[in-house]
Amino acid sequence: MRPFVRPLLAALLLAATPAQMVLAQSSFWSADEQASFDILFEHLKSAPDEATARAIAEEIWALWTKPDDKIVAARFAAILNQFALGGPAAQMHLIDALIADYPDYPEGWNLRATAKFFAGDYEGSLADITETLAREPRHFGALAGRVLIFHTMGRREEALTAIRAALEVHPFLSERGLFPELSR
Repeated sequence: MRPFVRPLLAALLLAATPAQMVLAQSSFWSADEQASFDILFEHLKSAPDEATARAIAEEIWALWTKPDDKIVAARFAAILNQFALGGPAAQMHLIDALIADYPDYPEGWNLRATAKFFAGDYEGSLADITETLAREPRHFGALAGRVLIFHTMGRREEALTAIRAALEVHPFLSERGLFPELSR
């Protein structure tokens, strides 16, 4: 694995603390928050620079990881708080339980995809990324994760296709740097 991949994924996950799509049908966010997602994603797509895009992405992460459902939010926060103690794999039983209880919560699937990635289970991670994207097709964290997995596995053409799709959602993803042919 490339030395920068794990810190990058960790940073994406840890950054998560600060209705045209599936979210419009979800009970995890209020109607106002669902409308905010649409506005934020439009702003992200047209962000003029990396700093602006990063700020918008942080707002989206904050909404994803702090749903209105207080039980889901508390369970998710508890899992994240435990990551520092034993890493993502040590929390797999809690992540699995969160997904079993709330299978429509996209961030549960994304969390498990991240844990599987750290454990080296790339195929399992890709499967959970597919589940994340089925619930939130604009999930740039999952889209970026797919790019990193394909790249790590040496599946360059798939990685290139995946980064192009991811850049449609978030044009300033750092994973773009893995592909010199996509330089701005």
